[in-house]
Amino acid sequence: MYNDNLIACRDSEQMSLDVPCMVKNTGWDALLSLGYVHESGKTTLLHRQHHGPLRVQKALYPEGSAVCHSIVLHPPGGIAGGDTLEIRVVLEHGSQALLTSPGAGKWYRSSGSYASQQLRFTVAENAVLEWLPQETILFDGALARMNMEVELAQGAVFMGWEIVCLGRAASGEKFNHGHLNQRVRIKFAGKPIWQEFGNLQGGDALMNSPAGLAGCTVTATLVLAGKAIPADLLNQCREVAVDGMAGEHCGITVLPDVLIVRYLGNKSEAAKRYFTALWTILRPYAAGRQAVIPRIWQT
Repeated sequence: MYNDNLIACRDSEQMSLDVPCMVKNTGWDALLSLGYVHESGKTTLLHRQHHGPLRVQKALYPEGSAVCHSIVLHPPGGIAGGDTLEIRVVLEHGSQALLTSPGAGKWYRSSGSYASQQLRFTVAENAVLEWLPQETILFDGALARMNMEVELAQGAVFMGWEIVCLGRAASGEKFNHGHLNQRVRIKFAGKPIWQEFGNLQGGDALMNSPAGLAGCTVTATLVLAGKAIPADLLNQCREVAVDGMAGEHCGITVLPDVLIVRYLGNKSEAAKRYFTALWTILRPYAAGRQAVIPRIWQT
């Protein structure tokens, strides 16, 4: 069922990403492999394997046994140039899992090596995976690759978000140097239903262009894949407003079996509140359950 031979470093895959490494990888390699099964009304974290500085805390059940909550930990507290992180998650038939993080992810300034994060999610029939990490902060000078691949079987559902802060705005730091490369691929019943590529150079004119980030420092995306969105539910989502601060923008796009929500602004807290409000509306339809806020968000 699960491949336990996951520990080997996959240099060929690292080099196949869209942006080539500038220097040889000298950072930490980390891999976390999780597998969930559903038996007798309970989702269980049956398979757990790690290599390097990635961990998961014990299984949590704040909303009953049907949904397993897991907190993904990166003990170093930040990602440095040359680090490679890979998270593999497999949900078997009927299982439901919610994964989050204990705090903001930090990508440090690099002296030349790219850091990378690879997410590989496989969701079987009638299973639901929610990937709801806290915000990601790119320090000025960070060189980052972020790649997510989702494989959904017929009847499976994925809901996830990514909130990216460009620079440390609270300390007046801007993302004037560095590079962010993002890639998202989602397949449903074997067919691609969403592909997205992002390529942002620190200090580029696109960051201040009205056709780009319009001077905003926080860009975020929420995705719901695997279910067509009814018109009344879409209208409810579009009635949700962001905090109303100057310079904030949001938009919702619906495609067959995919809902995409964008946020552009200057406060990660505003993005998270907006996405949480949408999640509260969407979750009963997507997962058949009312939203239960992970306790770690409140600590």
